[in-house]
Amino acid sequence: MRQHHSIWTLGCTLLLLAGCKSPTAAPPASTPAPVASGAPKIYATNEVGGDLSIIDSGNWNVLATVPLGKRPRGIHASPDKKTIYVALSGTPIAGPDVDESTLPPADKSADGIGVFDVAQNKVVKIIPGGSDPENFDVSPDGKQIYISNEDISGVSIVDVASGTVAKTLKIGAQPEGVKVTPDGKQVYITSEETSEIAVLDLAAGKIIATFKVGHRPRSVAFMPDGKHAYVNAENDGTVTVIDTAKHKVVKTISLGQPGLVKPMSVLLSPDATRLYVSTGRGHKVFAIDTANDTVVGSVEVGARPWGIALSPDGKTLYSANGPSNDITAVSLPDMSVVKKVSAGKGPWGVIVLP
Repeated sequence: MRQHHSIWTLGCTLLLLAGCKSPTAAPPASTPAPVASGAPKIYATNEVGGDLSIIDSGNWNVLATVPLGKRPRGIHASPDKKTIYVALSGTPIAGPDVDESTLPPADKSADGIGVFDVAQNKVVKIIPGGSDPENFDVSPDGKQIYISNEDISGVSIVDVASGTVAKTLKIGAQPEGVKVTPDGKQVYITSEETSEIAVLDLAAGKIIATFKVGHRPRSVAFMPDGKHAYVNAENDGTVTVIDTAKHKVVKTISLGQPGLVKPMSVLLSPDATRLYVSTGRGHKVFAIDTANDTVVGSVEVGARPWGIALSPDGKTLYSANGPSNDITAVSLPDMSVVKKVSAGKGPWGVIVLP
């Protein structure tokens, strides 16, 4: 044993004298970056995870998961598609059966509109959006954002260039859906609790009308001529058709049994011949023929589909399914599921950009 030890010592000494170095371990192989196909990208806000999933619609790779802030929900792009805006809120999540008195206090410092630069793939700043922003719409010229402020029953007008709230107006309780009319002159805001629409006149800078619709409206879609609009009625299992000149419901389209089918988001096809409706706990997306306002198809997409978006060519619909943490792709017009891809925790809103 001593002889062997001496030989080993001598060998090590000779190696050191020769300037030899002990071998170093190879660095661990890095995970290759997901490959982008060049197809349109899907952007989904994850309400629970506080981040943004970016998914390649060509090969279904999750290209990135980008931190946003607390409770990201509403998501819309600027008219030039170079910027994505996201509503952020420090108000704790409260489901239908949650006693809000048991929740921690709201973190108002987390409220705002995240400004995401598409080229840089990151949030470059957060601008004020009023209290507890949930959803919003962007003016056709991209200069203003109109935001529903859920906890104060208000709608805020934000100047994008200065990043300031120009005005906040009181409306009905629990506002959510916000949509600018096709001519850019008015904004419709839904109030869930009071089951009504507030009409904001932008030139006058005030609410000029309030009218009742179905129970718990959350979303609005205007026909291109602006004469009619579609509004969901979550608790009625219906979609209502609005005469925008008279500010009244002129037709009601039933999608199924109230409570089982809960219409959430409404979205028109690029040619406005189809209206697509997500149904939350109903697990489905419905298609309505706008020529006669009849249901022409449906497809089961996942657990509580909420936000929906269309591909730029209008051939594919994507739904954000919160509880199952995934995005479903639906082939149109045959209404068949072609893919489900994992997103972050609690996907809420979704858009698609070229």
